[in-house]
Amino acid sequence: MTIAMRDILVGSEGVSVDLVIWQTYRKPMPSLLEQTLDINPGLAGLGPILPVGTRFRLPIVRHRSRRCARSSTAHLRARCSRHR
Repeated sequence: MTIAMRDILVGSEGVSVDLVIWQTYRKPMPSLLEQTLDINPGLAGLGPILPVGTRFRLPIVRHRSRRCARSSTAHLRARCSRHR
């Protein structure tokens, strides 16, 4: 089974994985946080606030939408890996 992923680039200070998940899905998703940390080795070691320029992969949760959701915030750049 292939899991669709979004490529995330941290573009400003004060961004955490939790914040990216919240801005993407608008609800707390602790299991998605754990999954994101599992598929991105070393991400947890960067600390709770990610350095600007950090790149990581965020799994797409299918029940929200079949299409890739885009963040409306200016400080995150995301691109759905299946739409390349």
